[in-house]
Amino acid sequence: MIRGALLLLAALVGTQAAHAECRDDRVTIRGGFGEAHFVVQVADDAAERAQGLMNVERMDTLGGMLFVYDKPQSVAFWMENTLIPLDMIFAGQDGRITAIHENAVPLDRTPIPGGDAVQYVLEVNGGLTERLGIEVGDALQHPVIGEGATLPCN
Repeated sequence: MIRGALLLLAALVGTQAAHAECRDDRVTIRGGFGEAHFVVQVADDAAERAQGLMNVERMDTLGGMLFVYDKPQSVAFWMENTLIPLDMIFAGQDGRITAIHENAVPLDRTPIPGGDAVQYVLEVNGGLTERLGIEVGDALQHPVIGEGATLPCN
């Protein structure tokens, strides 16, 4: 419990160096709550997106997966063969969060729509968006979010 609280606190304490650093294995979210950093795997082709986090039994507290589409589009996810609850954070072409689905139920095949102009989806452990205070309108930062990014990489 204490270790988890310390990890969350560390995620929220940003320094100037942290603001400037963009890495392929990290997504930063910045908003009214402050800043959080997630260590991610990137799923940027059809096969990787189809596999997603299926059959993953455990994920680090601040772990996740970033789904990247070639262009903004309508997306829907489901939890078939996904064993852990997830929060799904949907973002547009500029990295701005447009929708959040909290605590998706493991193994549920009900479609979870993300919207019509989604280019990025970040999946993190269920309940984290509420615990951290992440909201629609906050911004994602990652090297794949290019020109026009709300929170560009330096």
